[in-house]
Amino acid sequence: MAHSHDHGAQGHGHGAGHVHGSTDKKRVLIAACLTAGFMVAEALGGLLTGSLALLADAGHMLADSIALGLAWYAFHLAGRPATVRLTYGFGRVKTLVAYTNGIAIFAIALWIVYEAWGRLLTPAPVLGGPMLVVAIVGLLVNIGSFFVLHGGDRDSLNMRGAILHVLGDLLGSAAAIVAALVILATGWTPIDPILSVLVSLLILSTAWSLMREAAHVLLEGVPASLDRDVIAKDIEGTVKGVREVHHMHVWSLDGSANMATLHACLNDGVDAHTAVSAIKKRLAAEHGISHATVEPEFGHCADDEDDHDHDHAHGTAPHHGHYH
Repeated sequence: MAHSHDHGAQGHGHGAGHVHGSTDKKRVLIAACLTAGFMVAEALGGLLTGSLALLADAGHMLADSIALGLAWYAFHLAGRPATVRLTYGFGRVKTLVAYTNGIAIFAIALWIVYEAWGRLLTPAPVLGGPMLVVAIVGLLVNIGSFFVLHGGDRDSLNMRGAILHVLGDLLGSAAAIVAALVILATGWTPIDPILSVLVSLLILSTAWSLMREAAHVLLEGVPASLDRDVIAKDIEGTVKGVREVHHMHVWSLDGSANMATLHACLNDGVDAHTAVSAIKKRLAAEHGISHATVEPEFGHCADDEDDHDHDHAHGTAPHHGHYH
């Protein structure tokens, strides 16, 4: 099962996923180690200098090193073959990780906003000089991680999640540098919590978009590049002997391998095997659907004998009450 997806996906413009697999895994691991190592330094720097912007960036880096570690583990698992209990394999672990990441970043960003509010009400002293040094080193580490990840596969939700984390960190370090410069120049400490809030708002928006995409995959949503009703009409119009297509579902296993199930109502005298093969070929060649399960029908639909007439009145529209 797992293998058929790989080969199917490679035939339809998604071959990159296969090629990038092992280098992506290595890239993510390097970025995770860089981030985790510097996160400790930044947290200590934040505590010693009294800077919330540094602590905010360290908190973000903590989430990121966990996230990058999980992303690495997801790549590690995704390579395993399917099992008797997990018949689709482990491809979806990556999507699950992307979703969990989003939630983790959300929580950290909200904590930063809460902490910043307290600091604005009662400003704390901040040591600008040491803060500037730590922030600049942080920026260099993040730039390094970004370049390591940027060479990876940009279609992968898992890789995109990892890159988003590092980009957020980059901005966090940049904000900390600006805050340190302002404090050194004017001694105005409220700039520190103000910039930490701006960073957290930015983190919130990226986390939200990542969560939305991952949730769409987990809810078996139709991939953004496909339209179920258009595909159904295309099959009815191009495959000889197909009278109607219904009960059609299109979804993605992991954000790159697409799958479909459908019932094909065939004209009398049509060879079922030929029609099913033609439908599968059409789905693979035209729509990038690497794995399809097609149920051929003559006359009545096996799923709704009782209200056959009601069902067919809908054509390819969603069949209310019949979706499983």
